[in-house]
Amino acid sequence: MASAGALIGLVAAIIALGVISQVLGDRFRVPSIIFLLSVGLILGPLSGFVLESRLITIDTFGDALPVIVGFAVAIIVFEGAFHLRIDRLRTAPSATLKLVTIGSVISLVGTAAAVRYALGAPWDVAFLVGSLLIATGPTVIAPILQVVPVRDRVGTALETEGIINDVTAAILAVVVFEVVIVEDEAGGSVVTAFAEKLGIGILVGLIVAAVLWYGLRYVDLSPSNAPRNARLLVLAGALVAYAGADSLSPEAGIAAVATAGIVLGNLDIPYEADITDFGGDITLLVLSFVFIALAALLNVGDLLALGVGGLVVVVVVALVLRPVGVALSTRGDRFTREEKMFVSFIGPRGIIPASVATLFAVQLRDAGLVDAATILVGTVFLVIFATVLIQGGFARYLAEYLDVIPMRVIIVGGGRVGRALAERLEQRGENVVIVDNRQSAVEQARDAGHTAQVGDGTDTDVLRTAGAENAKILAAATGDDDVNLLVAQFGGTTFGIEDVIARVNQPENADAFEDLGVRTISSSLATAWAIDNAIERPALSNWMTELDRSGDVQEIEITAEDVVGRSVAELGTDLPDGSLIALVGRDGDSRVPDREVTVEHGDHVTVIGHTAAVQTAIDRLHPHE
Repeated sequence: MASAGALIGLVAAIIALGVISQVLGDRFRVPSIIFLLSVGLILGPLSGFVLESRLITIDTFGDALPVIVGFAVAIIVFEGAFHLRIDRLRTAPSATLKLVTIGSVISLVGTAAAVRYALGAPWDVAFLVGSLLIATGPTVIAPILQVVPVRDRVGTALETEGIINDVTAAILAVVVFEVVIVEDEAGGSVVTAFAEKLGIGILVGLIVAAVLWYGLRYVDLSPSNAPRNARLLVLAGALVAYAGADSLSPEAGIAAVATAGIVLGNLDIPYEADITDFGGDITLLVLSFVFIALAALLNVGDLLALGVGGLVVVVVVALVLRPVGVALSTRGDRFTREEKMFVSFIGPRGIIPASVATLFAVQLRDAGLVDAATILVGTVFLVIFATVLIQGGFARYLAEYLDVIPMRVIIVGGGRVGRALAERLEQRGENVVIVDNRQSAVEQARDAGHTAQVGDGTDTDVLRTAGAENAKILAAATGDDDVNLLVAQFGGTTFGIEDVIARVNQPENADAFEDLGVRTISSSLATAWAIDNAIERPALSNWMTELDRSGDVQEIEITAEDVVGRSVAELGTDLPDGSLIALVGRDGDSRVPDREVTVEHGDHVTVIGHTAAVQTAIDRLHPHE
């Protein structure tokens, strides 16, 4: 073990480099884990090629490494679980459940088979690797979702899968290691041992969460520093949950902190914002340290020893098992084809496989099972490097190519109007959040499959929680003009939302909205126009009611270079049957074009026709980059 002075300097350097890695990740909009792993490789195996000895070795931290890693993982898992809201699970309940059951089984069995036949490993070692590579943890999923703001149902499914699979992988790997590798029959069968550890973890987590909730709600923590004491109390509670459960049964601590985090995060507790910010900062520090330290301990020879077989395992895990698991898990759900493809691509492995594999490898080598240790560490880290670097690095580009980064729309008002608007927008693939202060309205919206939250839409904190800082459209759709006016003001002035639209229930109030530059839709006039259309233009009226079913109208900006300068008549031959250009807008002026009108770059074109034909025409005029 390094001397105290050298160890202090090394730890400080690791933390500093970890913070720099986080900053670089934010700066270049890629997951910071890419930089963390790179720093670890530089301090570990790569430094050994330049210096007489590596800067970090297995002896650097001595026997303290398992303890350090254990508590760090506990904090990371707790913080991720604390952010998981049960309400959000309603946006993708079926897919989430299937991902952590069907998807996990496919991953476990398929990975074990790949390791067995591609690397020639014994079945016990193969299943140990397979159990670890179930985990797609929040430590690698969250950074990706920060730079790729996908639809809520997609993000919820990925985040929940990561948190639950972290727990599943950690416990299952320990069970396999003890029951199969060490041949410790005291724990009984694999299923019994797994259930025992999970049950102990859940019980301890519930007890700790209850104690923390009571302390935060009913105990006077301090007359002057209550927020600080609340933060410290929660941090201590997470560590106690981990240590308490782990002392009763190894690796039950992971289940305990996950349970405590989920339960406490979904209870009404004071100082929640302070606790969230504090937990996030602490997590970034320990995450940085653990990833760098574990990557530094890696032996490049373990990776090279796998040869072509290791690459085969990576391909099977990332390009075969993941897509198959996602396809079966999302079948029949509301995921679009493009969203399924994106989720199939996003399955990076993170801190749980890395930390547990490193600790197991030490025990395997001490027991003389060098080949098993080499296969375990080499395969796990090869999959981690491949999935993190490729999937994390290219996630945003793939999301843009597949067009799965939706426009965020906030609708204040969850009544009939708000829900009907949400239904139409979501059918077009937009990311919609409904805000209403009535619990019954929110429940109706959620029952209809929409993302909704309870809150006062005139409260800036509520709008911020709904995503107003990233929203492009805000629709004030309540039955109260005063509320709609206030919401519209906040949307434009406080959050700078590009497009603010308000429902006006009393026509005489329209001037007040227009004075603020807010676009309005009058309920009375809209109803009158609809009735007039039904009387005078019944065919058009009937077709309009079928929008987003059999027919569609879309407005896009011309970006395809090969259509610029061409006339509407010429473009008509390129567009599919069942679609036509109805309007061309330029410099704020829109008109029905004649055959000779040419389109220019930046023109806004309205295409009308059958749904599939309109989408094909849009792709022709405004191709994905």
